[in-house]
Amino acid sequence: MSYQAENLDTLMNYSAEKRSQAFFEIVKAQNEIFILTDEHGAVMLVTEDEDCIPVWPSEEAALVWRNQEWEHCEAKAISLKEWFSKWTTGLLDDEVCVAVFPVPGEDGEVLMADEFEWLFQK
Repeated sequence: MSYQAENLDTLMNYSAEKRSQAFFEIVKAQNEIFILTDEHGAVMLVTEDEDCIPVWPSEEAALVWRNQEWEHCEAKAISLKEWFSKWTTGLLDDEVCVAVFPVPGEDGEVLMADEFEWLFQK
């Protein structure tokens, strides 16, 4: 199944596992990941057990996740090359996980940074 052709509303209604599959397909095709940032840097998300950086496959998906607390944030694209060369190591050093394609009310699939990178090589 190609997730590239799916519209955002459809993607956002998928389960966390299916959104994660769509995320990896879309990001592999476009070679960039989107995060939310503010004047302090990347927005962080705290799940039940982990500190995470949330990531999305598009600017539009990232902006949907903003709520009143994050409405001042902007979506920022990061190339996969930059992510793999800088972000993975930094996240591992800081013990920060990756929350893949969260949607309002749901954190998304939570992965360790090295596991997240490994999934791009599958």
